[in-house]
Amino acid sequence: MPRKSRNAVIGLDIGTSSSKGVLVGLDGTLIRSAVREHTPTRPGPGRFEMDASVWWREFADIARELTGPGDTTVLAVGVSGMGPCVLLTDEHDTPLRPAILYGVDTRSVRQMRRIEERLGAEEIIRRCGSALTTQAAGPKIAWVAEEEPEPYARARRLYMPSSWLVHRLTGAYVLDHHSASQCTPLYDTLAGEWYAPWAAEVAPGIELPPLRWSGEAAGTVTAEAAAATGLPAGIPVTTGTIDAWAEALSVGAQHTGDLMLMYGTTMFLIHTVPKPLTSPSLWGTVGALPGTRNLAGGMATSGAVTNWLRDLFAAGDHAELTRLAAESGPGAGGLLMLPYFSGERTPIMDPDARGVIAGLTLSHTRGDLYRAALEATGFGVRHNIEVIEEAGGDIRRVVAVGGGTQGALWTQIVSDITGRPQELRSTTIGASYGGALLAAQLVGDAGIDDWNPVRETVTPRAEHRLRYDEMYALYRRLYRETSATVHALAPLQER
Repeated sequence: MPRKSRNAVIGLDIGTSSSKGVLVGLDGTLIRSAVREHTPTRPGPGRFEMDASVWWREFADIARELTGPGDTTVLAVGVSGMGPCVLLTDEHDTPLRPAILYGVDTRSVRQMRRIEERLGAEEIIRRCGSALTTQAAGPKIAWVAEEEPEPYARARRLYMPSSWLVHRLTGAYVLDHHSASQCTPLYDTLAGEWYAPWAAEVAPGIELPPLRWSGEAAGTVTAEAAAATGLPAGIPVTTGTIDAWAEALSVGAQHTGDLMLMYGTTMFLIHTVPKPLTSPSLWGTVGALPGTRNLAGGMATSGAVTNWLRDLFAAGDHAELTRLAAESGPGAGGLLMLPYFSGERTPIMDPDARGVIAGLTLSHTRGDLYRAALEATGFGVRHNIEVIEEAGGDIRRVVAVGGGTQGALWTQIVSDITGRPQELRSTTIGASYGGALLAAQLVGDAGIDDWNPVRETVTPRAEHRLRYDEMYALYRRLYRETSATVHALAPLQER
């Protein structure tokens, strides 16, 4: 007797270092997952790009792998991706150049300063919720217009990884409100729509996409896309959003007072607030869901530094280094690291910041260095949390998600440094699972507490608090005392 097919949804996320897809039952059960690793190109110091063809090729490969056994019927698709990114296409939706990535790409500093002078720094924060930083998409569009005028003359549309997948799947040209709110200064967070006067000045000639909420259907899978991916034609596709916001949805961190910590290639923090809050050191955005508001932060590196150390040490994986870091103990043998290896986003907003390792001796080990990197992320999280609360945030619950939550050590270090408990849900896959949840809500009544209940809570260890308070004070001082030196080194690296 033939086996009955099971109804399911697909969630897929385009990340910085990989694309991840999940096939999930309508009750939240993970059926299968698939990953395709990739590496952004780095055409120069502070520049990170990726070809959009990679996103679509990996989506199609993953979709076919997830549905290959033929024991499921896919009812809907949810997408997300790193962002805000800038992919410009012509009127035929042909990409004109590789996409410029989010805040890790620091090329548009000059454009930021020029736009800020013209529009006014305080007015930008008031209207857009955020200051102009390397995270903002607007200055990167201006960079293309100024530095690459030939392709820009043909530019008509703006895409991000999630909206590009939506377009390739459905033919629709749309963007979610949250992603738009990171296109500073093009989007008015107070009015909830594109701000035409500033859009015309910063991104002339670009037809900005119609806006929808992340969980709304953008369209349905076309026959052409179905042939390329193996998905059924006619099933709905969500509008999608930026990966960190999909991660927050995947663990239920979208209620007032929640703070999500995303442990990935970068560290992201999203605090849900009851009303718009702004800070020159953070990003005020609209949320992924209608009526929600966020105060967010993001470190330029976290897992990127641990990956760098893994490769530098020629270690096969992170498990051995994690074991050695646990043996090193709190304080990493007197090592202190600034994790600003790709500049830094929040809260210092310094694209010319650089990584610093202080206190090295000949007796230090791989475990000490790896531990110092994990602790550096914890100190950066503590710094961001302090600035969030100074801006009026009220953090009542912290929920952790992402690959870095595996193995327990990293989350424990962050809780010890910040003094904050962290909830861990049963599934910490992240953005792809959040995309699957939104897809399931298009065709049913999926709820996150039923899908993904709390598994454990990481509790701070009081016996380490004094040591980490001392180290944190040194961490804050180290940036102040080394910034002039690394700022002088940054242009030498670019040359």
